[in-house]
Amino acid sequence: MERGAILQHDEEGKTDAPPARRRESREKRREQLINATIDSLAKRGYAATTLANVSDGAKLSRGIVNFHFDSKENLLLETLQYMSDEYQENWKARYAESAPDTASRLAALVTADLDRRICTPRTISAWFALMAEAKSRPAYQKLVWERDAKYRGRLTEYCRKAKEEAGYAFDPEIVTAAIYAMQEGLWLRLMLSGGDYKRTTALKVVKEMLGTVLPKHFTPEGTPLSHASKRNTGRKQ
Repeated sequence: MERGAILQHDEEGKTDAPPARRRESREKRREQLINATIDSLAKRGYAATTLANVSDGAKLSRGIVNFHFDSKENLLLETLQYMSDEYQENWKARYAESAPDTASRLAALVTADLDRRICTPRTISAWFALMAEAKSRPAYQKLVWERDAKYRGRLTEYCRKAKEEAGYAFDPEIVTAAIYAMQEGLWLRLMLSGGDYKRTTALKVVKEMLGTVLPKHFTPEGTPLSHASKRNTGRKQ
């Protein structure tokens, strides 16, 4: 039996295992390796991350890494895709769970970046390690641009709705760009602070920004006015 066949046999388990079980095993191994890559990027950075680091971190053999990804570049691109998908799934879930009024939708979109599910020191450090390489890697740029375009399109849509509802003088495209820049800046500050700057502090900044830019939709503390009205009505009753 050739080496590749042996490796595939070892990776997938017994040849008589059900196809669904073999697929589950492959997916589990891939996720283990991607998570080990994120750990290594957060700890060592891009240049110092090696396939050996990843295999050791995942407690899997080097051969398994090669079987799934062929090269470090493929592994890192798949890791960026995984993180991008996780990011999109998070904001889309927050959006879907929010009330349908404009303020609630905007609050969900703008605060999603600081959700504790994705806003962790590990994730942020790994993300910036990959972003530092995007300038010289067109595949990275394409993937990140696609991720950003979907989010920014939805954010612009609701900034436009807010303007129509309240008669704000701002340009929705410019407000979207400013919010996006703020979010990236807060992630960068969280990464560089060494833990001194907290996620909850960044969240307070974001909410108060909403109250300042959209005063007819949010309280000064950044609570959607639809929510605040409901609480006030409840107290009167």
